[in-house]
Amino acid sequence: MNPAIQVSELTVAYQQVSALENMNLIIPQGSRCAIVGPNGAGKSTLFKSLLGFEKARSGQIKLLGQSDHLSQMIATRVAYIPQASQVNWQYPATVYDIVLMGRYPHIKNWLKRPTAKDKEIVFASLEKMNLLDLKNRQISELSGGQRQRVFIARALAQEAELYLMDEPLAGIDIKTEEIIMSILREFQEEGKTSVVIHHDLNTIENYFDYLVWLNKTVVASGELAEVLTFENYQKAYQSSAQLLFKEKEQGGWRHA
Repeated sequence: MNPAIQVSELTVAYQQVSALENMNLIIPQGSRCAIVGPNGAGKSTLFKSLLGFEKARSGQIKLLGQSDHLSQMIATRVAYIPQASQVNWQYPATVYDIVLMGRYPHIKNWLKRPTAKDKEIVFASLEKMNLLDLKNRQISELSGGQRQRVFIARALAQEAELYLMDEPLAGIDIKTEEIIMSILREFQEEGKTSVVIHHDLNTIENYFDYLVWLNKTVVASGELAEVLTFENYQKAYQSSAQLLFKEKEQGGWRHA
């Protein structure tokens, strides 16, 4: 299977402080991949580098088999869902306005007026995320779970092939979590790839099939069954493992 993401010898630094160091990574197309690591491990920096928001000091990035003219390809084929804390929720826009933004890269007329097809896709995306009744609501009036669903709906409207999601399950209700994970499974059935920065070790096994342990470089990556181990957890978090870690033992789970 072709890689959706291929990174070779990637190094990114902020004012001489390395955020990512000589990183090599392959994430296969059609996977549901979790990126896991401690705070400051470079998880968000990785996404920003892939999207061109942060300039790498060295290394090569290839997305969906392409390494040249990435900005043009990203606009239509890669969707990004940022952390909720990075969004200005006071921006005067409705739910419909935000979801429509996902169509802009596809609108070819110079006035950027959406066509009937664009509007149809937006309404279908709103319906899939149970947001139709909120389409005229200002985003500042939404709950945390509703806001996250709006950004997933925008990604749906974009009709991308690769989805980068920065902690989409943080601070949301169970209903929204179930909706998001159902969407990711649909993406996988369609051959699309989801890469999710994730913190809850207790849900990794149920939600993902590919895992990357990250701490400024790739500690381990691969099929979930192969790399979801206590040893890799210790290497990534560089601690005595006082947190709750799920590891099968005699039919149950033990406290690490």
